[in-house]
Amino acid sequence: MGGQQWPPHHRRAGSRDCLSCGGAVRPSRHPDYRRARREPLSPARFVAHALRDFLQDLFRLNRDLRLLASALLIWGIGEGIFFYYQPLYLAQWGASPEAIGGILGLGGLMLTLSHLPAGWLADGLGRRQLMWASWGAGLLAAWLMALAPSLTVFALGVVFYYASGFVMAPMNSYITAARGPLSVGRALTLLSATFNLGAILGPVFGSLLVSWLHMRGLYLISAVLFLISTLTVLFLRPQPVHPQSNSLAALRRARPPRAFVLLIGLTMLTVFAAYLPQPLAPNFLVEHRQVALPVVGRLGALSRLGLVVLNVLVGGLDPRWGYLLAQGALASFALLVWQGQGMVWYALAFFLMGGQGTIRSLSAALARPLVSEAHMGLAYGLMETANGLPLFLAPLLAGWLYGRYPEALWSLSFGALLALMLGTALWLFRTPAFVPSLHTEPAPGVSPDR
Repeated sequence: MGGQQWPPHHRRAGSRDCLSCGGAVRPSRHPDYRRARREPLSPARFVAHALRDFLQDLFRLNRDLRLLASALLIWGIGEGIFFYYQPLYLAQWGASPEAIGGILGLGGLMLTLSHLPAGWLADGLGRRQLMWASWGAGLLAAWLMALAPSLTVFALGVVFYYASGFVMAPMNSYITAARGPLSVGRALTLLSATFNLGAILGPVFGSLLVSWLHMRGLYLISAVLFLISTLTVLFLRPQPVHPQSNSLAALRRARPPRAFVLLIGLTMLTVFAAYLPQPLAPNFLVEHRQVALPVVGRLGALSRLGLVVLNVLVGGLDPRWGYLLAQGALASFALLVWQGQGMVWYALAFFLMGGQGTIRSLSAALARPLVSEAHMGLAYGLMETANGLPLFLAPLLAGWLYGRYPEALWSLSFGALLALMLGTALWLFRTPAFVPSLHTEPAPGVSPDR
């Protein structure tokens, strides 16, 4: 249903499914639409309609996106098994808080540096080829971490695993081109949700296994799952490439509009403020809030569940409203961990932490109308750079603050996100370039059944 409440017979804006007018009447002029605008849905009905639309769209995915969703689901399970124990495993190897922050920060830097060239190459060489390369790199990094004999080798595996995340720009371009009748925001949030459905199960399995299996065993299990995911993604079909966009002359001509540049800055600041307390959040809960080690993995599962729920609820909304709501969820995460005094508050906080993944998808959805299809990979690469740069900078500041003023991580994050929410509301809703169309346009040149 989304933020614009179409009448019951308007399943999609501008569709031909309208039982009374056959799509001949614009939704905004339809009498039932106007009545719906005067009578907003109750929260319960809104959630029910959002879930119904999400499930319908999930079953409408074409062959390639179904394969990609399966690969992401399996990879999400594997990553969720070990990811939230990574700072604790580094500490077991003997790394100090500053060293942990430095290792995670270096991984974030490698990830940030990889997005832009990956997006540019995806436009000219092919999105599928870049996706294969990323899956293979992540698989190698997982085996390196699983078989590491020392802290140095394990740290190299961590950094290499972060660097394999350059898949985001090529994959988002692939999803956008293959989305069929879905909107960009819905397609991106839907595929993101499938990954995180798997990642919900991963931390639960990890919390069960860590009680009787050493940390290395978690990484071995994850590496096997990554192998299955990699084999699945090999069956994706190729998409058309744009070799002319891969030249330096074309790159110089591709001047982004001012709104796109400002969106990059807003996203970078939002992700930095939200991510600041996250690298050492498991350490903070164990050392300062006396949370048991197995519980940390379950909290990680809640954050993934929160991401899926937020994607279901806001994927059909105007991306501007979804972006603002995701910022509010992240501000609430920081406040609840900072001021909360029990597991109920921590569980709710980690549930709301899922807003960071929603920000990632919706920033790409906001950017898509501002660029041409030939430079879509480059644009998504720039947006992923904006999402990835804080992964390098924030852990450095987090490691320094945690050794001196642990609670300052949360207060700074909360205050910064409140200020950014105000800036978002004042800017996004006053910029004509971000006003969404009433109609859901299919991907150009791609049929829904392809």
